[in-house]
Amino acid sequence: MTGTDGRTVLITGAAGFLGSHLVDRWLALGWQVIGLDNLSTGRDGNLVQARKSTRFVLRKADLVESVDLPAAETFLHFASPASPPTYQRVPIGTLRVNSIGAFNVLEAARKNDATVVLASTSEVYGDPEVSPQPEDYFGHVNPIGIRSCYDEGKRFAEAMGVAFQRTYGLDVRIVRIFNTYGPRMDPADGRVISNFVVQALRGEPLTVYGDGHQTRSFCYVSDLVRGIELVALKDPAPPTPINLGNPVEVTILDVASLVSKLAGVPVRTKEFPAPEGDPRQRCPDISAARQRLGWKPEVPLEQGLVETIRSFREELAGGK
Repeated sequence: MTGTDGRTVLITGAAGFLGSHLVDRWLALGWQVIGLDNLSTGRDGNLVQARKSTRFVLRKADLVESVDLPAAETFLHFASPASPPTYQRVPIGTLRVNSIGAFNVLEAARKNDATVVLASTSEVYGDPEVSPQPEDYFGHVNPIGIRSCYDEGKRFAEAMGVAFQRTYGLDVRIVRIFNTYGPRMDPADGRVISNFVVQALRGEPLTVYGDGHQTRSFCYVSDLVRGIELVALKDPAPPTPINLGNPVEVTILDVASLVSKLAGVPVRTKEFPAPEGDPRQRCPDISAARQRLGWKPEVPLEQGLVETIRSFREELAGGK
């Protein structure tokens, strides 16, 4: 089971929202793809397209326990709960997959003299005091707050990756991913876009936490996958972390209005207190991505939301 170019990639978190899109992309590139997922947050249905290929195999395993990982030339480490409601339900598991799990991936890559792409997050910047956030900003993070299991887990994974690079010369590439959306998001994951779209399609008020004037920057999944591909295969300057996200900043209320319009429902919102640690603003400085990769997002928010709403409508209609 070899790709047209004979190369193999191992993708952890392969059944997740981002992981499954990466699986499809690397299959399209002609690689043999080994997916690894314990399906704790990933969904097997995300891999329907991938399973049509003879070059794909999914191994159901717990990355924290699975220290004997298959050989590969590239490792994409995307295994982790990623939405606040999810990782707050399993804080210890989130810390473990971003520490022990990251170590296991890095150690396997070292044995294979492979390239590793570590999925980090804009959450490493915490509730930022500067905007937009450049890669050399150290962040404003509460190490014992409700979001710390994810924030500090990802910061630890970055530190571990850099330690492997400095100690062993391992080729480690770190992507700091900002808010991303698109088809295959879990309707119940509790993120802004999925919440709004599902609520709009069900005719429910859209849940707004706080005053709704906090900002986010939303990147469509195809743009993000293209950026990750460039980082993995063409980035001339690893292992310096690189931001991947959309620098167009919008308020939560603006997103609520746009989702309502595109779903064809009146704008109705229901406000709740802002969660602990909820950042007031989030916007990437993507200067490094532009310079190193020639990358920038291409899909406007409205266009991406049309596709996302269509996907959710089909899934909800199917009763999945």
